[in-house]
Amino acid sequence: MFDLEEELKKLPAKPGVYLMHDKKDAIIYVGKAVSLKNRVRQYFQSSRRVSPKIQKMISHIDHFEYIITDSEVEALVLENNLIKEYMPKYNTMLKDDKTYPFIRATVYEDYPRLIYSREQKRDRSKYFGPYTSAATAKNAIEMAQKIYHIRTCNRVLPRDEGKIRPCLNYHIGQCDAPCQGYISKEAYRENFQKAIKLLEGDYREVIDILQEKMQKASENMEFEEAANYRDLMESVKKVEIRQKITDFGGADRDIIAVAAAEQEAVVQVFFVREGKLIGRDHFHLNGVQGDSPDEILQSFVKQFYAGTPFIPHEVMLEYEIQDAVLIEEWLTQRRGGKVSLLVPKKGQKERLMELAHKNAALVLTQDGEKIRREEERTAGAMRQICQWLGLEGISRIESYDISNINGFQSVGSMVVFEHGKPKKSDYRKFRIQTVQGPDDYASMTEVLTRRFRHGIQEREELEEKEWNEELGSFTRFPDLIMMDGGKGQVHVAEKVLEELGLHIPVCGMVKDDRHRTRGLYFCDRELPIKINSEGFRLMTRIQDEVHRFAIEYHRSLRSKAQVRSVLDDIPGIGRKRRKALMRYFESLERIREASVAELKEAESMNEKAAQSVYDFFHKKEKQEEEGREP
Repeated sequence: MFDLEEELKKLPAKPGVYLMHDKKDAIIYVGKAVSLKNRVRQYFQSSRRVSPKIQKMISHIDHFEYIITDSEVEALVLENNLIKEYMPKYNTMLKDDKTYPFIRATVYEDYPRLIYSREQKRDRSKYFGPYTSAATAKNAIEMAQKIYHIRTCNRVLPRDEGKIRPCLNYHIGQCDAPCQGYISKEAYRENFQKAIKLLEGDYREVIDILQEKMQKASENMEFEEAANYRDLMESVKKVEIRQKITDFGGADRDIIAVAAAEQEAVVQVFFVREGKLIGRDHFHLNGVQGDSPDEILQSFVKQFYAGTPFIPHEVMLEYEIQDAVLIEEWLTQRRGGKVSLLVPKKGQKERLMELAHKNAALVLTQDGEKIRREEERTAGAMRQICQWLGLEGISRIESYDISNINGFQSVGSMVVFEHGKPKKSDYRKFRIQTVQGPDDYASMTEVLTRRFRHGIQEREELEEKEWNEELGSFTRFPDLIMMDGGKGQVHVAEKVLEELGLHIPVCGMVKDDRHRTRGLYFCDRELPIKINSEGFRLMTRIQDEVHRFAIEYHRSLRSKAQVRSVLDDIPGIGRKRRKALMRYFESLERIREASVAELKEAESMNEKAAQSVYDFFHKKEKQEEEGREP
């Protein structure tokens, strides 16, 4: 038994991280402290004023645990790691998990390469970036490779020189084939250094070279080659224009602003590299209700820089944050050089911060509209269905369908919608075992009985354990069952539930003569519904989804049965050889056309088995030939 007062007395006056648990043992909040003793005790002092969000969190605390660290910086790192691992309900969470691309120049190689990379390692390579999009990084690599003929292969040179024929790039004039020794190491590295200067932003020399080559090709009436040089030159000019948007004295900076509303916030980041604004990006945070803008900004900075490989010399913030000195120390350690957190007050930097804030506010407004539309489409539609049925608290709906062709390979499907959205991890398939022929009612009885008996059994096994949110799809029972049909299907489901002692409301989605949904059958009567409503559209999505899931499963079983019915009739061909043949030849047609020698190439096949397969497919032809003999 957790004794709160006793545990509070045991708290050490040392730095560390504390984890708050609820009654289900779920971690609902993670925080760091200079002194665990002082910080954790504050949560349980009635005189202390806290935000509504923290007050609600405190009301759910059942017990806590803590981890001692050697310093506050270590506590900060551990806090970030635990938040990312457990995603506690009451922490402000960064929803985006983005990584930014780099260009890796393998300058240590005899014949260096330019490689697209999603991480920046501490190796002997030189890195350019981060770039704000994969396309930008890849275009830069392609441009440098085409202009300076940088190799794209991963051969180890000069060790592999002459071992393999030159690739296509050599034949189309985009590589000088160092793999064949057609260019010296010195000449290749000279070209590579020019490519490096291009990535560093020196475009003038490149444009002059391309202009000269284009003019020369044109004079020689090599117009296709001249057009290629023209296109390359235009690409370089476009990059040059983008890089000259603004200048900040050659520094690397991130400029960060925030806009918040209710439980959502958007943070806008402008990336300045070597004095040039190379791009921007925005990030969503949730669980910010009651948090001030500086608190949101502090949570973002800690989570964002815990995950990004590049840390600039300066981080400019819209607001002062409480742990600025501590975060500066942590970022300095990560970067291996001084990092400063600044709040611009005037001049061009302040104007750019205002621009970042306007962009964040715009994204928040636009996304707010999108979120509202999505809410109407999902949770709003669920509420509408509840109103029609006179029910409350419906969040999980299950729907079932049967699929067969004249009773052959009958299957059942179960789909799950939670809060108006499909939860595909909880979908389940059933192969009908006890019903022969096309009897949908009997098949549905089997499916529902198996589903809920399984759930009851799992629940009994969990009786002695603590329940949590990660219950299996069978253990969690629906708040509502929606049958694809009317009175008959509803009564089948109600009878199964009654026999199992379960009380779950069941309704039917009734169709008209044209197979279109016209109403809901509930409590032995048909309820009219508005066909232009979100609730109706959600019902249609549920019906379409349960049909699709059942039909796809039935189709897959039919396909397997068709393969089995042919190959398994061949003497000496069992399951292992059947799989080997299909894996090797990929189709029955190719197996039918193969010779004995070709059939032997498949795994597990010997002369006798190959001959058996060949004879099986050519028996009819052989009989016809024998019948024509005199």
